[in-house]
Amino acid sequence: MTSQTTLTGPGQQPGKPDRSNRPDEPGSSGGLQAGLKSRHLSMIAIGGVIGAGLFVGSGAGIAAAGPAILVSYALVGLMVVFVMRMLGEMAAARPSSGSFSAYADQALGRWAGFSIGWLYWFFWVVVLAVEATAGAKILESWVPGVPQWGWALIVMVVLTATNLISVGSYGEFEFWFAGIKVVAIGAFVVVGLLAAFGLLPGSDNPGTGLAHLTDTGGFFPNGVGAVLTGVLMVVFSFMGSEIVTLAAGESENPQRAVQKATNSVIWRIAFFYLGSVFVVLTLLPWNDPAIVEDGAYVAALNSIGIPHAGQVMDVIVLTAVLSCLNSGLYTASRMAFSLGTRGDAPKAFARTNKRGVPQAAILASVVFGFVAVFFNYRWPDTVFQFLLNSSGAVALFVWLVICFSQLRMRGIILRESPEKLVVRMWLFPYLTWATIAAISFVLVYMLTDDSGREQVLLSLLVAAMVVAIALLREVRDRKNRTAVETPSDT
Repeated sequence: MTSQTTLTGPGQQPGKPDRSNRPDEPGSSGGLQAGLKSRHLSMIAIGGVIGAGLFVGSGAGIAAAGPAILVSYALVGLMVVFVMRMLGEMAAARPSSGSFSAYADQALGRWAGFSIGWLYWFFWVVVLAVEATAGAKILESWVPGVPQWGWALIVMVVLTATNLISVGSYGEFEFWFAGIKVVAIGAFVVVGLLAAFGLLPGSDNPGTGLAHLTDTGGFFPNGVGAVLTGVLMVVFSFMGSEIVTLAAGESENPQRAVQKATNSVIWRIAFFYLGSVFVVLTLLPWNDPAIVEDGAYVAALNSIGIPHAGQVMDVIVLTAVLSCLNSGLYTASRMAFSLGTRGDAPKAFARTNKRGVPQAAILASVVFGFVAVFFNYRWPDTVFQFLLNSSGAVALFVWLVICFSQLRMRGIILRESPEKLVVRMWLFPYLTWATIAAISFVLVYMLTDDSGREQVLLSLLVAAMVVAIALLREVRDRKNRTAVETPSDT
């Protein structure tokens, strides 16, 4: 085990063991191996912000806010840029497979690391079920002879095997999955812009340039307030940006990987999210029924005259689903592993096999994923809907924890290893507090929305239960320490 020293920075009490160098880092006794190459991390960083939600859910956002959905994406994207900058600051200085959970542990207290770690694990386990079901629907439409539950089982088994082989096999699969998404969106943006401006030979689109941004009720057809509605609809499609900071802990040069990912997040969000949605809005009027009925990207491709647009998009969406499943299983298992190394999960989760893979953590995560898939087929409108809603606001909780952790970690890093502060949050601490205010506003605003209200309240309920467990564990541990330290009268 790594040695423990005394830390007296913020969030730590004099004489309390230093939790800043946990054995969940590569090369230490934790057992994880640096099996991810720089090309793996580069593609994970690029593809990490591209989920199936971008392809599937953007149509509803466009219908709700019109062209102003671009403002919604820009606002959420700006929040993610700031959060990633804060996370990058901490991850570059102290790479860890536990990422923000480990930093919350160090900066805010063990209860915070325990709580946000388990909530994040719960979020990704539910995502496994959602994505497995989405992928199974597409596959069943291609090969109806295999039932939907069968496809979900096959997909989960294949990706579980991939993660069990080695971290390198996860990285290789994700490299190709993310690569397909990146190439597809890049081609869509280029072809779409050419068609929008009448420069694409043989296009069926009238090529009206930027006219569709204002020709149907103006840029804000449903009012400025619709921008906030759009924010609620797009905010969760950005979840996953932080995966690269977990994966960096299993690379040969974690600091360089985090710096690269943090510095590139601005153009990634601008191009993939804003760029692709902008193209849809230039090709079609925002209120075209096909945007909701067929999906924004299929409708845009159909307007150009791309043959078999629906099937093409199915392939891309399936790739995004498999990518999300692959990364979700990886992320959930590494968070479980980190919790295990800190004594906040069963010790078996902290063990790795000879290939440096946390086998128990992976299997436990996928078992709960299978259970959630079963709930989705057996009780989709009750039990599974509860799981969905109770994990719905976890993304925002994670971002808040990252902000509060960075406020305190800055001082700890400056005192202990200032030379490692190679990534710095801009305008600290003012921009950190502004981001906290923005995320808090979104959470409060969700309470005014019918669907958002249930997500926030149920997520808060689950969060309160996890925090209560964490605090009770701390009380128990304190009593045990006191009993050991108190001399016996006999």
